Amino acid sequence: MKPIVVFGFDMETDIGSWTPFYQGLLKGTPRILSVLAKHKITSTFFFVGDAARLYPKIVRMVDRAGHEVGCHTLYHETIGDELFPIPGIKPMLPEECRHRIEVASKIVNKVLGKKTTSFRAPRLWGSTAMLNALEDLGFTADASYPLYFYEKRLVPYHPSRKDWTREGDMKILEIPNFADMTLKSKDPYGRDRDQWPLFRTRGAAALMKHIDSMLAFYERKKLPPVICFYMHPWEFHEMPQGLIHFGEGAVLPDPFIIKNCGKVAVRELDKLISLLKKRGAEFLSCRALSRRF
Repeated sequence: MKPIVVFGFDMETDIGSWTPFYQGLLKGTPRILSVLAKHKITSTFFFVGDAARLYPKIVRMVDRAGHEVGCHTLYHETIGDELFPIPGIKPMLPEECRHRIEVASKIVNKVLGKKTTSFRAPRLWGSTAMLNALEDLGFTADASYPLYFYEKRLVPYHPSRKDWTREGDMKILEIPNFADMTLKSKDPYGRDRDQWPLFRTRGAAALMKHIDSMLAFYERKKLPPVICFYMHPWEFHEMPQGLIHFGEGAVLPDPFIIKNCGKVAVRELDKLISLLKKRGAEFLSCRALSRRF
C-alpha cells in the first residue's frame, strides 16, 4: 500500500508557549506555502484562536492556497492529560475543555468564514474529556494522539467516549502522530521515537530512514501506512539564539528546539516531500483523511 501523508502545521506563538511573539506565523507561513505549492500538495494548518484574531490575513492566505484551516486551542494552553512534567505548565480541568475549544473555534470560524472541523492539542496532550467535547462540537478529525507515548493505536481510529486512547464508536477520527515504533526507546516517555524535529535538526534523509522502517513495519502487519507530522511556522523563520527576554524575565530554549530554524528547515521540508513522493505517497488534509476512514 502506498503511504498516506498528513502534514499538520501548528499555528502558534514562536517556540510554542515560551514566547508571546508571532514572527514565525508572519514570516514562516509564506515559506511553507511556497514549498507546498511547488509540490502541489494540501495540508492542515491548526490555528490558535489568538493567532487567528490578531492575524486574519494569514488565516485567509492559507485558505486561499487550498489548505484546510483547523483549531489549536485559544492560547496554546494545555487542554489534555499531562504526559510528562514541564515547569509552569499544568493542564486545564476536564470540565474547562469544551468551553475553551468552543471559544477558540468560534474565533477561527469567524475569521475563516466557515466551520473548522479538525483539531490538534498543544504538545499532543489530549484527553477523553477533550475528545468528547470535540465530538459534541461537530469536529470530524483530531490529530493529537502521540504514538510515541501511548504506543497502541498505530493507524487512524474512531475512539471510545470512555477512553480516547481506545477504539470505540465515536464519529470523530483520531489520527496518530508519526513515531518510529521499531526503535527501542531509551527515554522514559518514548520521546526519542518521535519524529519532531528531526527533519531540520538532522535532515530529511535521516528522518526518512525512520519513515522507511515504519513503512516496512506497516507492511508486515498489513496495516494502512498513514503518516502524520506536526510542524510549526516558527521553525521556518530564523529564531533568536540565546536568552529571549520579555515581560519580567527571559527564557533559554534547549538548543535542539531552535536549531536550523529558517532556511535550513525550508530546504529540508522540500527534500522530505520529494523523498515521500518517491515512495508513492498521497498527501491529504485531516478533513480529507476523515472521509476515508
